[in-house]
Amino acid sequence: MIRILTDSASDILPAEAEQLGVTVIPLNVTLEDGTVLRDGVDMTPSAYYEILAGCRKLPTTSQPSPELFENFFLEAAAAGDEVIGIFLSHALSGTYQCAKLAADMANVDNVLFVDSGHVCLSEALLVRLAVQLRDSGKTAGQIAAILEHAKEHLHLVAAIDDLKYLRKGGRLPAAVAVAGGMLGIKPLITIQDGKVAMAGKARGLPGAYVALFKKVEEMGGITPAFPALAGYTVSPREVTPIQAYLRDNLQQEDLLVRQIGCVIGTHAGPGAFGIAFFDKALTLDL
Repeated sequence: MIRILTDSASDILPAEAEQLGVTVIPLNVTLEDGTVLRDGVDMTPSAYYEILAGCRKLPTTSQPSPELFENFFLEAAAAGDEVIGIFLSHALSGTYQCAKLAADMANVDNVLFVDSGHVCLSEALLVRLAVQLRDSGKTAGQIAAILEHAKEHLHLVAAIDDLKYLRKGGRLPAAVAVAGGMLGIKPLITIQDGKVAMAGKARGLPGAYVALFKKVEEMGGITPAFPALAGYTVSPREVTPIQAYLRDNLQQEDLLVRQIGCVIGTHAGPGAFGIAFFDKALTLDL
């Protein structure tokens, strides 16, 4: 059997993980009072955003312990199963390296690692593709190879309400964040070379949606072969214009919608929303 493993930065919550047949190892969030929360396990995202909005000091996020990965790898090896591990970009977190260290500690050779080069919604799309490939009968080696190809056509673009969260979390240069704040704009971000990068800017919320849609087209458009995935932090209303855009302009009705979780939400901040998709240039032999 092939087991698919990912981390909670993919924002795949327990109910969806069970439905997909994947295992999610939680990252951690430490609040200013020292309370440690397991991402996606100990608190709902909605409850967390209420706390985050009132925090004087930004909560910190941290990778899982190697022991969590080691135990999973040992259990899989004992069952004779293969593992495909799909993790958030190594440039944003030490989680990928932590998982590889755990495999060395467990002294197992049944694990294939995929650095998604992404995070959040786009990481989740890669996990969902892995599930589709597994369920279609692909081997572990075939799945890993296809994922490496597919991630070259994977995109994430998101609108951020306030750049201070990315700046305080060290995921965006301070000069970029300050400039954005001074201009009073709604910045767009993307993932480029595994890191958070500015993708554009707009004035006001309506302008942010227009800029986001333009950026999607600049990135190659959305392939109809795979559903796109939209995400919101505080309210699902944040993605209603995205749903309307895909339905009215691209005739796509099967957009997936998920709430962005605690770890990613710590850095994106309340009010963030975005979309992940594979571009039209992606061709796969399924």
